[in-house]
Amino acid sequence: RRLFSFPLFDELNDDLQLFVEQQAANSSGDRLLSAQLPANVLPATQVGFDATYQPDIHICRVQHFPAMARCSIDCIERRLRICFEMMGLFIGSHPWWFLITPLILSAGLGSGFYFLKDRMSNNIEDQFTPVDGKAKMERKYIEETFPGNDSVFSRLRLSTSGSYATLIATSDRNILTAEPLKDILDLDFKVKAMAVQLGNQSFDYSDICAEVMGVCTSNAILDIIKYDAKNMDNVSLTFPWYHSDFQSLPLHLSLGSVKLNPESSVVESAKAIQLHYYLREDDKAKTDLWLENFINVVSNDSSASIQVSYCTSMSMQWEFEKSPASVIYLFSITYAIAITFSIISCWRSDNVRTKVWVAFCGVLSTGLAVLSSFGALLLLGQPFVMTVASCPFMILGIGLDDMFIMISCWQRTRVLDTVPDRLAGTYKEAAVSITITSLTDALALLLGYSSPFGSVRSFCLYAAMSVCFCYLFNITFLGACMALNGQREAGNKHWFTCAKIPEDVPSRTSKAFSICCVGGSYNRITEKEETEPVSHIFERFYGPFLTHKLIKASVFVIYMGYLAVGIYGCLMLKEGLDIRNLALDGSYIIGYYNNQRQHFSEYSYSVMVAVKQTFPYWDEDEQKLLHSCISNFESLNYVNSTLAWFLSFQRYANATGINISSQEAFRTHLPRFLELNSMFRQDVNFTADNHIQASRFFIQTLNRTTGEDMMVGLRKAAAECPLELLVYHPAFIYFDQYTVILDTTIQTVLLAVTVMLAVSLVLISNPLCSVWVAFAICSVIVGVTGFMALWGINLDSISMINLVMCIGFSVDFSAHMTYSFVSSPKSDVNQKATDALAHLGCPILQGAFSTILGVVVLSMSGSYIFRTFFKIVFLVITFGLLHGLVFIPVFLTLFKASGTWC
Repeated sequence: RRLFSFPLFDELNDDLQLFVEQQAANSSGDRLLSAQLPANVLPATQVGFDATYQPDIHICRVQHFPAMARCSIDCIERRLRICFEMMGLFIGSHPWWFLITPLILSAGLGSGFYFLKDRMSNNIEDQFTPVDGKAKMERKYIEETFPGNDSVFSRLRLSTSGSYATLIATSDRNILTAEPLKDILDLDFKVKAMAVQLGNQSFDYSDICAEVMGVCTSNAILDIIKYDAKNMDNVSLTFPWYHSDFQSLPLHLSLGSVKLNPESSVVESAKAIQLHYYLREDDKAKTDLWLENFINVVSNDSSASIQVSYCTSMSMQWEFEKSPASVIYLFSITYAIAITFSIISCWRSDNVRTKVWVAFCGVLSTGLAVLSSFGALLLLGQPFVMTVASCPFMILGIGLDDMFIMISCWQRTRVLDTVPDRLAGTYKEAAVSITITSLTDALALLLGYSSPFGSVRSFCLYAAMSVCFCYLFNITFLGACMALNGQREAGNKHWFTCAKIPEDVPSRTSKAFSICCVGGSYNRITEKEETEPVSHIFERFYGPFLTHKLIKASVFVIYMGYLAVGIYGCLMLKEGLDIRNLALDGSYIIGYYNNQRQHFSEYSYSVMVAVKQTFPYWDEDEQKLLHSCISNFESLNYVNSTLAWFLSFQRYANATGINISSQEAFRTHLPRFLELNSMFRQDVNFTADNHIQASRFFIQTLNRTTGEDMMVGLRKAAAECPLELLVYHPAFIYFDQYTVILDTTIQTVLLAVTVMLAVSLVLISNPLCSVWVAFAICSVIVGVTGFMALWGINLDSISMINLVMCIGFSVDFSAHMTYSFVSSPKSDVNQKATDALAHLGCPILQGAFSTILGVVVLSMSGSYIFRTFFKIVFLVITFGLLHGLVFIPVFLTLFKASGTWC
């Protein structure tokens, strides 16, 4: 039976009847035949005809139907299939060109890896905080308005974290006893006396320390006991502030897990002491070298009475930069696993029909794609962030998924056709499907490039480029490999020796010969390769089982349960990146952060509050306004106290009996006060004519809420004040991610779903099925987001990368299945679902397993970033597979997606 569709005149003439009969008479077999009409029958008005020829009775029946009554919405898809069919025909005829050219291109672009070291950009602040975060603007104002004074160092007034080393000494008993204090003093002496060699120059702590009036900054607790453990018995410590004759010292910065006398603020015991060593920032080479030596000295020091944890201002950055090296060895393991799985999946017992070399080339194609894309972007000067190191694992899964689809389509072509014809048929069936998934993957990633996080931008750009090259190499390099493998099959040659072998087992041959040296069989009825056993399972068992009415109802109930758990998890989702997660497991800084949280968690940040306008501080009525604003801050349950130069000036005036209630008196006595209290001089910004144009004060916060809530609450209190105020702390740079991560993720996901819907509407000929693809994306994202929250993963810039990637991955399985469902020639929806499962169930399953195997080794990584990548990819593939093989086929049948449109 042969089917012809022609655009004709309204009246069927004799020439057409004769033409159809001639076409039928000259054809043989069951192949679909397409033909062009003679020039004399071109239509003035288009009309459609279905022509059927039955060779046994030599009758040609032509069924007429109006073309305009059957509104065609698959014009783009149809033309795309024709283009790919022609491409397959050309590549199949000239395979060597398309095999060698990608290799040369990859070698050329791969030269960009020469610049990898120069392109590395792993600054934590740049990559994991919002590019245009509000706190960065606030910091810029603080630095311009209140520049630091190198001769009068103040930790409180730093606009950044500064350059420092710190250690926490802990003890199971009271650390304020002679033995632990002696060990702490010995360690302090070793640190300060440590000689560091830089070239021919030797220096120690005193040469690079931050100074106050020419003296290195010191630690309050050691100053109080005058660097002698025996003096501890003669000192009565008060907490949180220790008041001496000349100054008040913030003891809460030095003592942790303090036990106070029930009737006073006198310290009875403590379990931790923290020491800080601040350095000047004018010579980074020296400070970095000193910090490295500090780590070596402290890490090698041991004591029976204290346990020491330590950290430096550069420790997190250095530990973060070790993460890529921790997964380099995993690349080789991953690709070995991928090659092994691909070969096993493509292995056939038939020595001719086996696809071993195609499987190997499929893995090689993804490797070339990564090499080319990374190299091209490195040549273009794009920064390379550590998060990009997870791209190859993702691309491996995408590439192998496409490879399995192409192999499946190749096996459905006629064995007796020429290689170019078989490849043309393969491209005609597979290319549109893999075009949809590759296009949606790339677009989803490019949309993620709009993120305010540098790490997300870099990942999305590298990953999108990798997807594009993966697609390019799959339709060129991999297609050429399939063509060459097809030529071997056409010659009935052995897959390994390439020697021609018999198709049938010769008589009187050994069993080993029949296993190793025979091949080339195929189905003589369909003239196609034998179907894989897994495809038989999908067609004969799983498809009918899934489309049973009772099973459909059960699937719907299961889906509602899945959705409910996913939504519950979304409501439990926490936001923000814990900076500690950037360090490798087992890093020394983990112990430091744990001790800091355990022993020094009561007091939080000392936050700057800048008054950004001129203000009459001498006016009592105006002072009430300022005091009202301070009261609003102090009314917050996480604000402990306020430190302000104007409050201290008022106390100074009261103590000395001077009157500062007039502008003239205020301006007259203020310089003397600032001379006596040099630290406060940094809190006042004077104009050229000695007017105060801006000033700042500080509020001490308690650890009673999250950093995000504290920052938002303080900003809200500042906004409610009639004065123009600004609140800032260096930690706000990182807290800003909390304010944008959720909105940014939602916007990106919604935009991506819209774009995915548009793409599928253009490339899939059934609009309702396109809607189902968009539905699958949303459904998978809800599930992944909810379950990742239940798995202990926060919504941060790391997981956002994976959610953006999730959008692309979630399209793959649903798009493949939906497209196959629409393309099925079956009329009944259950049969269409079964047919789609039979055709694509096996390659989808193979693609899912290959992707999981590609990332499973990351679960062994010591890096939170790569473990998170594994967890989310695992969830994406699991839920994507569940939708592609269970939910979508059932929903398509329930809602009759095969209905005719127009």
